[in-house]
Amino acid sequence: MRLFTSRHHERSAEARRLYARYEIAHTIIDYLAALCFLNGSILSFQPDLAGPSSWFFLFGSLFFLAKPTIRLAREIQFFQIGDVEELAKRAP
Repeated sequence: MRLFTSRHHERSAEARRLYARYEIAHTIIDYLAALCFLNGSILSFQPDLAGPSSWFFLFGSLFFLAKPTIRLAREIQFFQIGDVEELAKRAP
């Protein structure tokens, strides 16, 4: 079983639920990152709000960093599920 194969989530009901949970988390993180960058951009127009603006940009960047981490965690979990199924097929 290879990582980042688009049809992993079609293998079973458990895989579909797992895929849905990760997609919801990814969408929430995406939305939070966009909100942080929007707030940071709006606050950056006021020079006296440069500090809070920078914090919003930092948090937005951290959310963007979380996105590929979530994808990788999902793929690793799919890989582990695949390994278990393969081992079960080989068992006597």
